Amino acid sequence: MRWINLVMVVMGRIEVCEVTSRQLDVGSHHEAVVDPCAGAIATFAGAVRDHDPANPNPVIFLEYQAHPTAGDVLRSITEEFADRDGICAIAVSHRVDSRLDIGELAIVCAVSSAHRRTALDVCSELVERVKHELPVWKLQKFADGSQEWVNCP
Repeated sequence: MRWINLVMVVMGRIEVCEVTSRQLDVGSHHEAVVDPCAGAIATFAGAVRDHDPANPNPVIFLEYQAHPTAGDVLRSITEEFADRDGICAIAVSHRVDSRLDIGELAIVCAVSSAHRRTALDVCSELVERVKHELPVWKLQKFADGSQEWVNCP
């Protein structure tokens, strides 16, 4: 009897892919990508900070607004990454349509893969693509009462 190693190429699962007004949770994204094939799970949580390097006034909160196609754009980007070799599962969410106070999460991403380098690289690259391509605009409110739109055409 001969044993033959078979390799099956399967697209990674997309467990969570949403643009939402709900609060985001790193733990639920992590749990969503747990998989027997995974030797690594990388997570990223983008939190609202209290400053903007381009403005001397403290940031007191943010509001995000999304184009109606934002969910479709997020799905398309995520599918590209889920199709990469070695990816087990991906969970990614971006928060919009509500006030986000300092410390609240605006984006969460979790990626599981067979190896740590793949999980870390894909998590980082996915977050960068989302930040650059997702049609979401950020309104920063400052302590002096001023405000500024960021990434708005």
